[in-house]
Amino acid sequence: MGEHGLEPAGKYPGRAGHPECQAYDSWCYNAPVRPRVVLIEDEKDITELVRYNFRKEGFEVSSFTSGKEGLDYLRRNPADLALLDIMLPDMDGFEICKRLRSEDRSRSLPVIFLTAKGEEIDRVLGLEIGADDYVVKPFSPRELVARVKAVLRRQTRPAEKQEVVQAGELRLDSSTQEVDVRGKAVELSSLEFKLLHFLVSHPRRVFSREQLLDEVWGRDRFVTPRTVDVHVRRLREKIESQADKPRYIQTVRGSGYRFVAGARDDAQADE
Repeated sequence: MGEHGLEPAGKYPGRAGHPECQAYDSWCYNAPVRPRVVLIEDEKDITELVRYNFRKEGFEVSSFTSGKEGLDYLRRNPADLALLDIMLPDMDGFEICKRLRSEDRSRSLPVIFLTAKGEEIDRVLGLEIGADDYVVKPFSPRELVARVKAVLRRQTRPAEKQEVVQAGELRLDSSTQEVDVRGKAVELSSLEFKLLHFLVSHPRRVFSREQLLDEVWGRDRFVTPRTVDVHVRRLREKIESQADKPRYIQTVRGSGYRFVAGARDDAQADE
């Protein structure tokens, strides 16, 4: 067993057709690079369960029982996704997520919380600080793998053809995922950027929560309409002059949300 719970790369011969290589096709020659998942979890049984199921699906897994050690690893090494427990002995998962979102290197790293804290307030808090998904223990290993794959698919969707979009005082660059509001840079998570970019690209069109989930989160999503409300609120706090009186992202009573670049339409919008 290698460092951080990784299997030695030379364990399986990379010869096409080898039975073990077929079972673990990510170790074969000319195979795609394995998605790299970092798990920060202090329960040994859950760690082993995640390792086994993710390796079986072709993932590379690095695991840590210490929040500080896991955060340090993520700061120094590339990763495709982080699975975070919330209740850790030295640093809780919420704090780890906040720090990841505050640093350029890890700002767009997908994060999924994996925790026993299943109350709505905990789910909402996790999403508000930038998590892409929230899985409550006990969980189905197959469902967890499916959720991770869904988040990674969202990350690899092709960018819109139009790289730079200007809407009122907003400027969005899809090639760098940078947003300027009134000439000042605003930091958004990858999912926040996708939601804003989608709305900006369809001005004045009203989208229901379910439509936004399908278009931005994807049809293979595992989140509820409440997730849309959380992300809209976060976007308003970041791009609006007055979050409680939004000019850009407006609520349309009984229908959903729309983006308006010009003056606010009070006759149809209700925050």
